[in-house]
Amino acid sequence: MVYEQMRRFFEFSGRTGTLAVALVAVAVLLLVVFPNLPVGGDMLDTKPGYAYQEAMASMEEYGADGRTTYALASMSLDTLFPLAYVTLFAGLIYRFRATEGTWWLAYIPVVAGLCDLLENVQITAMLVQYPDIGAVQVAWASAFTTVKWWIGSGYQILGVGLLLLAAGRAVFARIRGGDES
Repeated sequence: MVYEQMRRFFEFSGRTGTLAVALVAVAVLLLVVFPNLPVGGDMLDTKPGYAYQEAMASMEEYGADGRTTYALASMSLDTLFPLAYVTLFAGLIYRFRATEGTWWLAYIPVVAGLCDLLENVQITAMLVQYPDIGAVQVAWASAFTTVKWWIGSGYQILGVGLLLLAAGRAVFARIRGGDES
């Protein structure tokens, strides 16, 4: 049942209109919304990882208002963001897969999105609990952040690579077809 639901989600994500909406959502969040959040410092989830002292220094740098803003954004906007990028990259990977047997690669951004959501929960808890944050909690948050970034590099390269490969094939087919007429 989950298999069928995910397959339908991947098919939906691979539609041209869905890809366009997801791309716009990702771009707006990355280029307009997140850079302009008044948190008072670099957001932890934009780093490849962080140690306890770095997390505590960031929390202090944000100040009370920055921590509140970051916590609200983490549980709202940064919940929409994984949905947008998972839809975009799962759609690209599914639509432009090399063979039917490789459709399951569309699960890769889903795993990254789940890590992102778990990271958001940990970061929000730290923002709310500051200064009573334990080293173990920071380690968990940083681990989810690190895994998200590692997986992110892979699915981004895969998604864009498959798109470019499909575009190259289409151009080649058009050129080749033009020679025969």
